[in-house]
Amino acid sequence: MKKIILAFAIATLTLSCDKKKPESLTDYTSNTDSVVNQESTEVAEPLAQTCYLGTVSQDSVFLMLEDNLGTLIGKLRYKNYVKDGSLGDVVGSQNGDTIKLAYTIEAEGIVSESEIFLLKQGENLIEGIGEQKANGSKSQYVNPKQIKYEGTVLKPADCKGFEKNFEKN
Repeated sequence: MKKIILAFAIATLTLSCDKKKPESLTDYTSNTDSVVNQESTEVAEPLAQTCYLGTVSQDSVFLMLEDNLGTLIGKLRYKNYVKDGSLGDVVGSQNGDTIKLAYTIEAEGIVSESEIFLLKQGENLIEGIGEQKANGSKSQYVNPKQIKYEGTVLKPADCKGFEKNFEKN
C-alpha cells in the first residue's frame, strides 16, 4: 500500500511540475516597448456631418451638424453685416421634421444659451421664429406650438473647408 501511495505522490508531483507556470503581470509590463494593446484597431467611422448656409441680404448663417447616435452636435455662426454676430456650439435632437438645438455662446465673458428650432423641408432647414423668454442665462421659446417657420432658409453646403466659417475674426 505504501508503494502505491508513494507512486501516486510522485506521479502527481511530476505532472504538476510539467504544467506551464502562469505568467505574471510583470511579464507583460516589464518591457513597455513590447506591450501590445489588445483593443480593436479598427478605425471608427467618422460621424455623419452635414453643413448648411443661409443668407439674407449681407447677413449669413453657417451651421455644421454631426449625428452622434441620435444626438446632434455641431457649431452655429450668425455673421451679420451691421450688428454683432455670434459663434457657438449646438447640441440637440431631431423629432420628425423638427430639429431642436441648444445654442451656447460666450460673449464678453458671459455664457448664454438659446433655443433654436429648425424645420426640415426637403434638404433645406427653415429657422423658427417665435417669442422667447430669458430665464437667467437661458432663452427659451414661450410657446413652441406658436413658432412660425419663416426665418432664414439654410441650404446644404459642401463641408469641405466649411470649418473656416467658424474661425473667430
